Amino acid sequence: MNTQSNAMPETPLDPQVPAPAVISATRRMYWSVRRELWESRSIYIAPLAVAGLILVGFLISTIHLPDKMRAALALNPMQQHELIQQPYNFAALLIMGTTFIVAVFYCLDALHGERRDRSILFWKSLPVSDLTTVLSKASIPLVILPLVTFAITVVTQWIMLLLSTAVLLGSGVSVAPLWTHLSLFHMSLMLLYHLLAIHALWYAPIFGWLLLVSVWARRAPFLWAALPLLAIGVVEKIAFNSSHFAAMLNYRMGGPAGAASTAGNMSMDSMTQVTPGQFLLSPGLWIGLAVAALFLAAAVRVRRYREPI
Repeated sequence: MNTQSNAMPETPLDPQVPAPAVISATRRMYWSVRRELWESRSIYIAPLAVAGLILVGFLISTIHLPDKMRAALALNPMQQHELIQQPYNFAALLIMGTTFIVAVFYCLDALHGERRDRSILFWKSLPVSDLTTVLSKASIPLVILPLVTFAITVVTQWIMLLLSTAVLLGSGVSVAPLWTHLSLFHMSLMLLYHLLAIHALWYAPIFGWLLLVSVWARRAPFLWAALPLLAIGVVEKIAFNSSHFAAMLNYRMGGPAGAASTAGNMSMDSMTQVTPGQFLLSPGLWIGLAVAALFLAAAVRVRRYREPI
């Protein structure tokens, strides 16, 4: 008697579900930075608005430009150089000051804001580590804002130069002194060096501290960022009658000797007092970068356990 098999007929294998694509760390970082640009439009709107105001004011001032150029011809070459460069240096300093203020307020709100509006629940659900998140936010004041500042400043200065040229040509005044004493290429190189050296590297511990306060404070991050520093200075003064901590803060805010003096004399040429080699060998630079790394590592650690406010 033949036995009939009760085995079920074989069925074709189910189609395999493709494994999810592996997203590289670089791509995660790229999209995290783009998210910051989408959410924080003041990063580029504020300096653009200031640049627009500068151009409006400069356009109005060109009414008296021919008379100023005629008066400048009676001065010695050094005085001519300083007089012609003055509005361009002022524009650069004003835009740099604006972006520095934007960087400070951005850092204070970068990690505090996501806890306040509870969007941290959404961002933590994404396959993005706390390290990537903190680094992407730190890249805004350290990389993005200096580059934005450089681009807006250079475009603004070139527009100012073209406006001045058109007004002088229309008034019959020679533009040779203007183009001779105003080297925008040299000024742009000095500006880029200043932004990368001071705003990106020298100020790194300042931005690191602000990001750490942003992720730690439950409310009023600005006060929590300023009051501990003020308290340390006061206690040192009362206890030891010294001001080493205040001097250290002033050194950090003012920059290495010679590099930040441009705010006082409004001349980009004075940045050459600090050469790149001298700056890179400065102990203050590397100590500051080490402190900034500690602050950012602490911010990553704190964000890992922080909940919505």
